[in-house]
Amino acid sequence: MTDKPLAIITGASSGIGAALAAEIAADGYALMLIARRADRLRALADSLPTDAQIFTADLTEPGALDALSAILASLPRPPDVLVNNAGLGQGGAFADASRERNLAMIDLNVRALVDLSHLLLPQMLSRGSGGILNVASLAGYQAGPNAAVYAATKAFVISFSDALYSECAGTGVKVSALCPGPVETEFFDIAGTASAASHRLLRPLTAERVAAAGWRGFKRGRRRVVPGLSAQLRAATSWMTPAALELPVMKALQKVPKRED
Repeated sequence: MTDKPLAIITGASSGIGAALAAEIAADGYALMLIARRADRLRALADSLPTDAQIFTADLTEPGALDALSAILASLPRPPDVLVNNAGLGQGGAFADASRERNLAMIDLNVRALVDLSHLLLPQMLSRGSGGILNVASLAGYQAGPNAAVYAATKAFVISFSDALYSECAGTGVKVSALCPGPVETEFFDIAGTASAASHRLLRPLTAERVAAAGWRGFKRGRRRVVPGLSAQLRAATSWMTPAALELPVMKALQKVPKRED
């Protein structure tokens, strides 16, 4: 690594993570890119106009966070920015979901995010600079029938980020939550929710647009960043919708049609 400021990005191999890597690299940061797929990470690192190293890991696997923490602690300079982007989703009724998938969502969307934030935030506070950008979701603004665990983990990310934003006020350290609606990435196909009405109702944004808005909002010290007008309207009105109305609507919107064999 050079003397450039350093940003750590989890889930960097595709989608919003890869788009954020391009945005941050263009601002002159060196990068450490973290994800499961080494070939994609190498291709991304080679394409960026900056120094980039990769760390291949599945952060839901036992020992992966400890190994990553050891590497981060051994870096010649502490990271300036942490982007917690790695995440898992799952569509369908909670009772039908696998135990392994539910726990993996919690491990990646919550545990890994908290662990890495706790590792790096004290260093940022001691320097009086840097920050954390947590990728949450518009789904975290309300309960998510047919996406119960995913929505709950993203609600945690929003609440956690808000709390850190307040704790870090006046310290020079920024904390933001990026809360996109549907995005044109493979995430929804992997999660099995791309065909849900909620995905079709809100026009999906490109990963590049979401990343640009998220990075811009983070640099401006925004507490939350919700890209896209329709998503902003949904976020702004979510608190006003009675649960008796909201829950049946969300249940219908999140229902994933059964595939015909």
